[in-house]
This record gives sequence, structure tokens and C-alpha cells, in this order.
Amino acid sequence: GVQALLRKLQSLVEVPGRLRRWAAPGAEPARALRCHARARAVLRHYRHLPSFRAIEDESHAIMADLAQRLRARLRDDTLDPKELTECVEMLLQLEEPPEELCEEFLSHAGARLEAELAALEAELPPADPSGTAATPPPASDILDFVDRGSSAFVGNLCLLAASYRSLFEGRPGAGDGRLEAFAATLTSHYFELLERRLALERGLGDTSLLVRALDRFHRRLRALLELLPAAGAEAGAALVARAARERVDRYLRALQTFFLGCLGDVRQALAAPRPPGKEGPGLPDLLATLASSVLGQLKAVLAYVQLFTAKDVAFASLPYFKGEFCVEVVREGLVVAFVRWLCRTARGFADGPAERGAPAAPPALLLLLTRLCLDYEATTISYILTLTDEQFPPQDTGPAVTPGPALCAEARGAAQRLLDHYVQVQGAAVAQMLRKSVETRDWLGTVEPRNVRAVMKRVVEDITAIDVQVGQLFEEGVRRAQSSDSSRRAFSVYSSSRAPGRYAPSYTPSAPMDTHLLSNIQKLFSERIDIFSPVEFNKVSVLTGIIKISLKTLLECVRLRTLGRFGLQQVQVDGHYLQLYLWRFAADERVVQGLLDEVAASAAHRCLDPVPMEHSVVELICERG
Repeated sequence: GVQALLRKLQSLVEVPGRLRRWAAPGAEPARALRCHARARAVLRHYRHLPSFRAIEDESHAIMADLAQRLRARLRDDTLDPKELTECVEMLLQLEEPPEELCEEFLSHAGARLEAELAALEAELPPADPSGTAATPPPASDILDFVDRGSSAFVGNLCLLAASYRSLFEGRPGAGDGRLEAFAATLTSHYFELLERRLALERGLGDTSLLVRALDRFHRRLRALLELLPAAGAEAGAALVARAARERVDRYLRALQTFFLGCLGDVRQALAAPRPPGKEGPGLPDLLATLASSVLGQLKAVLAYVQLFTAKDVAFASLPYFKGEFCVEVVREGLVVAFVRWLCRTARGFADGPAERGAPAAPPALLLLLTRLCLDYEATTISYILTLTDEQFPPQDTGPAVTPGPALCAEARGAAQRLLDHYVQVQGAAVAQMLRKSVETRDWLGTVEPRNVRAVMKRVVEDITAIDVQVGQLFEEGVRRAQSSDSSRRAFSVYSSSRAPGRYAPSYTPSAPMDTHLLSNIQKLFSERIDIFSPVEFNKVSVLTGIIKISLKTLLECVRLRTLGRFGLQQVQVDGHYLQLYLWRFAADERVVQGLLDEVAASAAHRCLDPVPMEHSVVELICERG
């Protein structure tokens, strides 16, 4: 026992020498700390003895010198995280104040992390609040940016948090939320830089690259949040959701631009000159190309957007991407918004006034868009919504969605407005020809009619061309049963439906009972003709609407002219010619007959010498014409 005691005393005597040797610069300070820790309790216990007090004082001086050198090293900016942790750990073993070490540890680590954030910020163009300056393209892609940010900044922040917890956990003055506040400030700065980098992704680019970048960011952020739950979980998730939503918004704008480009191609195809003997693409071909191109582009966009909800993507498990993203962003914000925009754009060709100098939409385009909107109402909208719900299934408790029938109603409303506008445009074109032909002719001094006027032949030709055009996209429709002599019906100022034969002998300029009075009496008992009635989606209804506008214009123009005998007879010949050819286009031949009867009656009323031409002569002239 005495020998063991002597050996212990000898080791205590040798403590200052060992400490001096191991605590010297460049030596092994960790061994010095272990040696001092073993001897410290004994030296303190026997401190009242002069010899032990001298050993303790000398050891304390050596360790104080070591602590001073460690603190100097702590202020070295080149210290890496591992060396920083070792340095602080040794100072804690030397019983340095934890509050001061905590501050110095966070200050040194913060400077290093701020330098890493500054390196990331150097790659970004300066922030432009006005948004007017041209932004150069980024030097590296988004995945490379996130990789460097995750491996350097987020990785070092995770190491810092783990080291801080192991060093200061449970120590007084170091566990009062300093680390959480410190990390929250840095992560908010990192989120801001990442937000600025994401804003540089102006084009569509590679969506899979963006999804991989957001996935890696989310995975590294999740590892950080396991250490520091208050480091910005909500802000990180909101950043990912915002990036996904902005990409979907860009896809919506790209779809709109694509559709407008397709419309431009259609207009160019319709307006392109055709070589003699060579026909261009028909309306059914143009419609099929337009519809298939737009639908194919929409399906491709949905496939790209589906990458955000893939099973191997970490952030796809967030509640946002299971509910709100599928319904509000994709279904409502992309698919429903595009269909509604398409219907509004198509309707704008009928509702919106054309810009000054801009060419009006060709009638064929109005007809094609009408058919497109009808097809969307019939099948396309339900197909698109079903496809969207399959790829992005909505939750049972999710927000309300736009029902399919509501979208179909919008598409049908746009189709109806376009078709009504088509009828008005084509009717106005034919009516303009008739109006000019009536206004520019001298009806008092005209010679006896020998031919049908050329404008009437042109009217029949134009109506025939419109019939062929409408027939390419619409069904025939239902006609009223025709009488057996529709094309041979007599047309004169004494129409059988308006002036019975017994009144004919009394028709002279001085007779008080004239055909105008008889016509007005007959109107009381005949069915009213609505000129601008809604048009149905079939060829017969469209042609009937155009014919009604044209003949009503002819009637109103004749009412404003004063005619001589031969002028009246020319109106009689022209009207009979129109009757011969136009009845076959109308849904009800009585509409054509009624309007032409009114034209004849008005002409007779405005005539100074109302002597009609023999019906046989009228027929002969029309057949020869």
C-alpha cells in the first residue's frame, strides 16, 4: 500500500511537466486535458497543503495558457466545422463559461454559412424590384444550384445543429432557443435565394429537372427539420408549392399561346391563294388538325405536371400535393381555366370589336370555331375532365370543383354566339350587294326588263357557296315538307296568298282598294317572320337565317325607292328568279315566299304606273337567264 501511495504521489508531482509537454503549441492538448481532469479533483482536495497547492497553481497556469491559445484559435476564420467543435469542446472541459462559448461558436459558424450563402448569391443577378431590367440567363441549371446549396449550406447547418446539441445540451445559458433563432435567420435567407433562382426559370425548360431539384431540396430540408423543427418547415413547403404552382401557370400560358398559334395557321390556310385546279385543305381537315393538336398538347402538359405527384418524389406526400394541388392548381387552374379561356377567345371573334386596321375574322373561321366549341360540349370536355381526375384524383373532402355540365354550357353558349354572328356576317354580305344594286339603279327611267339582273345571279351563287361551306361541318337539318310546285310557283304583284284573283281587276292607280291594303290585312292573319331568330346547329337553319336577312334588306330598300312601270316589272323578274332557286335552301319555303311577296307588294305600292308583266313572260326571262 505504501508503494501504491508513493506512485500516486509521484504521478501528481509529474503532472505539471506532462501538462507543459502536451499543452505546448502543436502538441496534444487533448491528452493534456485528460491528464488535468484526472488530477484536478485530488489537487483541489489537498489544496490546503503547501506542496499540493504549488502543483495545482502551476497546472492551472499551464491550462489557462492553453485556454488562451484555444480562444485565439477559435477566432480563426479558416477553422472547419470539425476543428471548431473540437476547440469548443476542449474549452468546455477547461470550464470556460458556456454562454460565451455558445456565442463564439454560433458567430464563427454563422460567418462560414453566410460565406456559403454569399457564394450562391453571387451566381444570381441583382434583384430588380421594378422588373424592367433584362435578366441574363443563369450560369447553371436549377438542379446544380440546389445541389450546391444542399450539400454546402444545408449540410453544414445540419452538422452545426448536431454539434451544438452535443456541446451545449443541458448547459446553463446555452439552451434558451439561440440555435433555433440562428438557424431560422439563415434558412430564411437561403429560401429567399432559392426563390430568386426559381424566378429565373422563365421558360418551361425541363420540368423533370425542376422536380428533381425541388425533391432534393425537400429531402435535405427534412433532415434539417428533424434536428431543428422550428427552422422553417412551413416556409420550405410553401416554397416548393409555389414553384409547382408557377410552373403550372406557365403551362397554362403556353397552352394559350399554342392555341393562338394554331388559330393563326388556320387563318393562313383559309386565306392562302389556291393555284387553278388545286383545292386547299377542307374545313373538316382544318378542324381535325386544330382539335387534335390542342388536345395532344393539353395531354402532354398534364403528363409533365404529373411529375410533381410521382410516387418517388418526397414532397408529393405533403398534404398540399395530395389535395389542393390536384384540384385547385391542376384541375381548376389549368384544365378548367384553359377550356374557359378557349371558349372566351372563340366567342371574342363574335363579341369583341376588331382592332382598327385589323382584318375581321373570315366567316369560315367562325364556322370552324362553332364546330370546335360544339365538339367540346359533346365529348372533349368530359374526356379532359375524366383524364384529369384519373391522373390527379381529388380528395373526398377537398374543395368544390367546377362541374362538367357548367363548362359544357359555356362551350355551347360560345358556339351559339359564333353561329349567330356567322349568319349575321354572311347575311350582311349578301344584303350589301342587294342594297347597292337597289340604290344605284334608276327605277323610274329603266327600260323594259329582258334579263334577270346579274346581282341576283350572284346572290344565288353566294348562297350556294355558303350552303356547301356549312354542309362540310354541320348536318342537313329538318325541312318542312315541300309542295310539289315550289320551283314553279307564280310570283307577281298579285300573289295568290295575298291578293285573291277576285280583287285583281280592280287594281288601278285610282282604285281605293289596292294590294297594299290587302297585304296589310293579310299580315294580320299570317305567321310573323322573325328575321333575327336564334339559329340552330344545322345547315338548313343557318341558310334560312341568311336568306331572311338578305330578303328583308331587299324589302326595306325597295320601300325607299320610287318605281316606274318597267322598274316594277324588273323587281317582278328578279323576285321570281330568287324564288326559283332560294326555296330549296330554306327550312320552310313559305318564309321565302312570304318575304318575296312583301317585296312585290311594296314595289307595287311605290310604283307610279303599276302594270305587272305577264307571268308567262316572267318565266321565260328567268328560264333564259
